[in-house]
Formats: sequence, C-alpha cells, structure tokens
Amino acid sequence: MIKAENTLFTITVLLYVAAMVLYFLFIATKKDKLAKAAAVIQLLGLLLHTAVLVCRGIAAGRLPLTNQYEFATSFAWGLSLVSLIFLWRFKFPVLGAFAAPVIILIIGYAALQSREIRELMPSLRSSWLGIHVSTAIIAYGSFGVSFVLGIIFLLREKMQHSAFWNSHVPERDKLDLIGYRSVCLGLLFLSFTMITGAIWAEQAWGSYWSWDPKETWSLITWLVYAVYLHLRIRRGWKGRAPAIFAVIGFICVIFTYIGVNTFLPGMHSYA
Repeated sequence: MIKAENTLFTITVLLYVAAMVLYFLFIATKKDKLAKAAAVIQLLGLLLHTAVLVCRGIAAGRLPLTNQYEFATSFAWGLSLVSLIFLWRFKFPVLGAFAAPVIILIIGYAALQSREIRELMPSLRSSWLGIHVSTAIIAYGSFGVSFVLGIIFLLREKMQHSAFWNSHVPERDKLDLIGYRSVCLGLLFLSFTMITGAIWAEQAWGSYWSWDPKETWSLITWLVYAVYLHLRIRRGWKGRAPAIFAVIGFICVIFTYIGVNTFLPGMHSYA
C-alpha cells in the first residue's frame, strides 16, 4: 500500500501541475477549451488524491489525519475539492488558475514531511479524531478559496478595462458575495472544529481549553473571520476591505497550521 500511495501521490502532484499550466495558458491565450481541460485534469487529480488518502488509511490502519504529512495532504485535498465546487457552481474558471498554485504549495509542503507511519499517541485514539480533523480540512479549504477570491477581487479593481477579465471574472458585487459565502462555510466548519476539539480535549486531558498555542491561534483565526462577518452583516461592509481581511485571515490559518508547529510547539505538535 505504501508503494501504491507514493506512486499515486506523485501522479496527483503532476496532474495538479498540469492543471495549473493549462489554467495559466487559458489566461494567456483566452481559450475557454483550456480552462475546461484544466478543470477536468484537476478533477482527475482530486480523484487520485482521494485514492492516496485511502491507501494511506489502509496502510496505517486508521484515518490518515494525525501528522504533518497526512494533514497537509488532506488540506490540499480540501482546497482542491472546495475550489472545484465553487468553480463549477459559479462558472468561474479563473478561480482555478489562482487556486492551483496554492494547492501545489500545500501538497509540496506535504511532500517534504516524513511519511513514516507511527503508532497513535493515547490521546489520539478517539472517535473524535475523524470529526475534529475532517471539519478542519473543510474549514481550511474554504478559507483557502476565500483567500484566492480576495486576491482576484483586488486584481479585478486593477483590470477593469480588460475585456478578458470583464467576461471571465464576475462583477465586483458578485465576486464579493462569493467570497462572503466561502468565509461563511469556513467559519461554520471551523466552529465545529473548535467545539469537537474542546470535547475531545476534555476526554483526553481533563480540560475543555488549556490555552495551548494551537488552540490560541485557532481562536485568533476564528475571531478574525468572526469580525469579518460582524462588520459585513452589521455595518454593510463590502468591497476592498473584506477582500484584504480574507487574505489576512488565511495568513492566520497558515500560521495556525505551520507556524505554530514550527515556532510554538505544544500539545498539538504532532499535527
């Protein structure tokens, strides 16, 4: 299974790279057929990506969600899934061109991590593992899409006189609305992540909250996006400022995942 996993992982990365190249060629040549081909290849990559996770789970005898390699691989999977859903739901292929590099960076980070399968720590042997981590994957994937949409929104302002951008990128109001929906989806699942994490922590460590660095930064990230929604709903906040906020929020997500493990080790250092 490990050999199959490694082979499928390599093919998956190559497919995502191929999709990214086709997305870039689509923007350069303005040929819609290239965007459709890129989306199909990304979908194929997602299917093989799923097979990678299945192989890993079979080889490990558990859900493949417990270390840096496994979570980064799953994070990239979540971003690929959510970006494809938004791409097809809103007929928005330019989204794929901006999401693909982020997917490759995350799965590239996964490739640099140890793939050694280790026995689970006692605190991880819980049925809460799948619920807690899977909701985090969807949350992070959604926030990744909101980050990409924020970048596109900011570029949209500078490309107002581009015929290609005007025909292939939604109007600013619709783009703002799509970004808002991706943040709502991400915040919903991040809330589930924190609630299930608190319940699990009480069972494993006897305390719902211990101010562990990852818990603290998860709360900071949640508050950033909660402020985003508060200002939008109560103050009618739209346009450039929410787009910048979405970019800042995803930087918090990345620090919560990678930065905390690197610079602020704690009880969550294994993931």
